[in-house]
Amino acid sequence: MFFCNPFKLKDKGIMGMNKRNSAYIGRYNPRKLYPLVDNKLKTKIIARQANVTTPALLGVISLQAEVQNIESFIKDTQGFVIKPAKGSGGKGILVITKIENGRYFKANGSEESLSEIKRHVTDILAGLFSLGGSIDVAVIEALIQFDSAFDGFSFEGVPDVRVIVFKGFPVMAMMRLSTAASDGKANLHQGAVGVGIDITTGKALHAVQFDQPVEYHPDTNKALKTLQVPNWERLIYLAASCYEMSGMGYLGTDMVLDRDLGPMLLELNARPGLAIQIANGQGILPRLKLIESLGDDHGMDVAQRIRFCQKHFS
Repeated sequence: MFFCNPFKLKDKGIMGMNKRNSAYIGRYNPRKLYPLVDNKLKTKIIARQANVTTPALLGVISLQAEVQNIESFIKDTQGFVIKPAKGSGGKGILVITKIENGRYFKANGSEESLSEIKRHVTDILAGLFSLGGSIDVAVIEALIQFDSAFDGFSFEGVPDVRVIVFKGFPVMAMMRLSTAASDGKANLHQGAVGVGIDITTGKALHAVQFDQPVEYHPDTNKALKTLQVPNWERLIYLAASCYEMSGMGYLGTDMVLDRDLGPMLLELNARPGLAIQIANGQGILPRLKLIESLGDDHGMDVAQRIRFCQKHFS
C-alpha cells in the first residue's frame, strides 16, 4: 500500500516506529502509569471507577491452589473468556463460546476439557503469556455477546474497534475483523482484516489484510465497504474519556460492542501499533501535529475534543 521510499512516506504523513516511540510514547506516557494499562485487571478497576463499561468480571485466579476453584466462576455461564492480566497481542486468551452438558467448546467447534482449561490457567500464572514472562494472574470475564450488526464481518471471533487517543483526542480508528487465517483473533499481523473507520460516522473507509487492500471479507465474502459501527457516538466518547481515566497521552483503546450492553472497553494499549495508518489509507502524523499545535490549555472537554476531531479528520 505504502512505498518504502522514506521521502514518500513522509509526504503521506506516515509515522514510523522510532518517531512513535520517541516523540509520542516516550514523551506523553508517564512510565509510572504503565501498570494501569499493561495489567488488564488494573485497567478494569480504574474503568469501573470512571464509569467506563467493561465486560463483567467473573473471577480472578492468582495462586496455583485456586485453580481447582475455576468451576465456581464458570458454572452458571453460557460462555466465558480467560485471559492473562499482563498478556499482549492476544496471547493466552481462551474463549469458550458454548457450555453443554459439562463440555466446553470454542468458536470453531473444538472442545476444551476442564483439565485443559485448568492447565491453561496454570500456564497463565507461570507467566507463559505475560510481558517479560513475569508471574501473572488469570482474569475470567463474561463472554461478549456478538452484535448482529457485524454478522458476516468477522470469522469465529468478536470484532473490536481500535481508537488512537492522543491527549484525549480520538485521532484515528479502525475495526479489526477476525479471519480463518488469524484463527478467530483480531490481530492484524496474524491475518485479521483491518478496516479504517471514519471518526464522524463510524463508517468503513478502507480495508486491508496482510497490508494489502481488500474489498470483501476473505471467509464470508461480505462487502467491507458496507460496514458501519452502531452506537458510534457512545463508543468514541468512551474511547476519548480513557485519557482522563488513565493519564496516558498516547493511547490505543480497544472497544467492543455487546448486543445488550452496547460499547465497552476491552483493554488499553500504551504502545499501539502503526498498522492503523494502513487500514485508513493515510498517515497519522499530521493529525498528531495538529493536536499538539493546540497546546495544553485548549479548554475542551471530552465532547468538544470529539467534535474537533470530527471536523478536521473526516
